[in-house]
Amino acid sequence: MLFVVAEEVQLNWSKWIRQTHRWLSIVFTVAVIINGVTVVQGKYNNRLGLSAVAILAFLLLTGLYLFVLPYVNKWRG
Repeated sequence: MLFVVAEEVQLNWSKWIRQTHRWLSIVFTVAVIINGVTVVQGKYNNRLGLSAVAILAFLLLTGLYLFVLPYVNKWRG
């Protein structure tokens, strides 16, 4: 009985990570567009550029989790 509950929690966790990854990709795309506009206007600052890099770091973490997930599930059983 406890094993079934643990499986459900893992599935919800993976679903939450997947949704976060999708939304982060949208936010990252918007940040890159804003960076491009500010460069063209000559109003670029480093804080804006670093915000896109910070979002990219979170995308890397969630993407690596999603990449490894099928291999871990295959290894478990």
